[in-house]
Amino acid sequence: MHIRKLSVINYKNIAQAELTLSPKLNCFIGNNGVGKTNLLDAIYFLSFCKSYFNTVEDQNIRHGQEFFVLDGQYLRNNEEERIYCGLKRNQKKQFRRNKKAYKKLSEHIGMFPLVMISPADVDLIMGGSEDRRKFIDGVISQFNRQYLEWLLRYNRALLQRNNLLKHFAGTQTFDYDSLVIWDEQLVQLGERIYQKRKEFLEKFMPIFQKYYEFISLGYEKVQLEYQSQLNSQPLGEMLKEALPKDRIIQRTSAGIHKDDLVLKIGDYPIKKIGSQGQKKTYLVALKLAQFDFMKEVNGLRPILLLDDIFDKLDGIRVKQIIKLVADQNFGQIFISDTNRENLDLIFPEVETDYKIFKIADGKVEAELNNNINISELL
Repeated sequence: MHIRKLSVINYKNIAQAELTLSPKLNCFIGNNGVGKTNLLDAIYFLSFCKSYFNTVEDQNIRHGQEFFVLDGQYLRNNEEERIYCGLKRNQKKQFRRNKKAYKKLSEHIGMFPLVMISPADVDLIMGGSEDRRKFIDGVISQFNRQYLEWLLRYNRALLQRNNLLKHFAGTQTFDYDSLVIWDEQLVQLGERIYQKRKEFLEKFMPIFQKYYEFISLGYEKVQLEYQSQLNSQPLGEMLKEALPKDRIIQRTSAGIHKDDLVLKIGDYPIKKIGSQGQKKTYLVALKLAQFDFMKEVNGLRPILLLDDIFDKLDGIRVKQIIKLVADQNFGQIFISDTNRENLDLIFPEVETDYKIFKIADGKVEAELNNNINISELL
């Protein structure tokens, strides 16, 4: 699966761009702030119906304009596919596949699998537990639509229970029977989500460890530890025990919405002892493991977006990542970088088709005659 052509109008700082893409390697080169990451984000939007970076959708419209349009032409399972997204200020976005609108946007998730590695991913390490839950849920949801539905229903039930607790506090009333309705839903859905997360992480961790060991040349050992209240007690019992506390704080203190993933290097959290290079290696290994896992599960090679991937890495780790990128295990890859020298290191290793695009002030220009395998010229 790959995207053949990309059209962007008024997305962030990109006024207009029409790109004919390589099915293998595409490189975006330019200074900081010129729009490289915005192009990657446009591709991400077409897979996930949202921006990777900005949840306020009107803010993705170019300053001074009233709309944005994204249009991607894909080849998926040897069939032509077209994905369109348009958004006007203060209006509902239009999202269509082959000119047909979805009844629910969640139906689109996983159809065009994609993995993005970005400097913003440092929140996985340095941020709160919500960031790590989103990572787990994002991977599972791309290949398990039922899991996504469970998650949406769980969050709706959690919101209703929290609203009810606030209502009780505000009116100085209490109706246990009305609370039980939401407890039952949380228990039913929470237990299912917990089991799927647990099963996923058991399969995911060896893949992650393999990538980290390769990039670091085996100098460091890493592990993932799944923390959940459900590891020690059924959710139904916890909700009953926590009810007096929940009534005081007016929110639900027990459940899978409190789960966390402890990221360790050696026996310690990498958040506390890891260097910048180790943290970057950790993030790259997590995302490459995500790629492998998704490819194995759904049979499609996800599109891989690498935003400023070489920053904060020493020469050895850069070289190891280049070896991975050059491997035929991957499908279509997009790389953004400010340093042309980093990309020049890749080209002799890549025995495949590639294209280079220069970005400046939101304008995109393809380099001429860059579609030839450079190894043939050496």
